[in-house]
Amino acid sequence: MKPASEPRRHLPTSPFKRPRPAPPVERFSVNDQVTHDRYGLGVVIGVEDEIAVLVDFGSQQERITTPFHKLYKL
Repeated sequence: MKPASEPRRHLPTSPFKRPRPAPPVERFSVNDQVTHDRYGLGVVIGVEDEIAVLVDFGSQQERITTPFHKLYKL
């Protein structure tokens, strides 16, 4: 019998395996240079407490909400 202190092993094909933890949210600050897959290069002009960022892409400004899948810090 195994001691209770060891974590249980889950088979890779088990439907009862634990979900993977969510990746950490990227943090942006004002004046960060960023790139977006759709809008191109831009500068962060506003941050809303891990909810959204306001980015100036030159010809337009966009509010991008979390998760920031297509937004990358340069």
